[in-house]
Amino acid sequence: MLIAVAALYGIEFYDVATPASSLDAYGIEPRDVDGLGGIVWAPLLHAGWGHLWANSLPFLVLGWLVLAGGLRQFIAVTATVWIIGGIGTWLVGAPGVHVGASGVIFGWMVFLLLRGFFQRSFAQILVAVALFFYWGGMLWGVLPGQPGISWEGHLFGALGGVLAAWLVARSTRRQVAEPAPGKLAE
Repeated sequence: MLIAVAALYGIEFYDVATPASSLDAYGIEPRDVDGLGGIVWAPLLHAGWGHLWANSLPFLVLGWLVLAGGLRQFIAVTATVWIIGGIGTWLVGAPGVHVGASGVIFGWMVFLLLRGFFQRSFAQILVAVALFFYWGGMLWGVLPGQPGISWEGHLFGALGGVLAAWLVARSTRRQVAEPAPGKLAE
């Protein structure tokens, strides 16, 4: 996760150092076919150092907690959140360019809040309770209100987190329900 955060800072440094070719233009432009590529790039781009700084700690902590479930699960959860968040923002977002990792952060947060309930895991529910008490206030960001903040990205990232938690729990239950092939005694 430290390498991922360092990469985000490297991208922002490049963006600031080359103002003639602002990378932010590659964000999501809702309902514009040219803006579809932003679904891939938007979470890597930020509207300045303050925006990146605000996303850094939750990106690092929540990403690390999702990564604790294993690299394969991390990639699946992140891809689900990234794609659902991007498509939803493209479909219903306000006019303008949407950038930032906060949609992914919201998706990770909701994934971590719901995973324990879907998997019926007491330990994961305890993690969810601790996260909710520490960062639960961020969930208000899925509602419209602050100008210049993509609540649509937050909302659809969070919905991606719901889907990811459900898919992971379903996959885990299937693995437990299907006994692995046994080995004959030697």
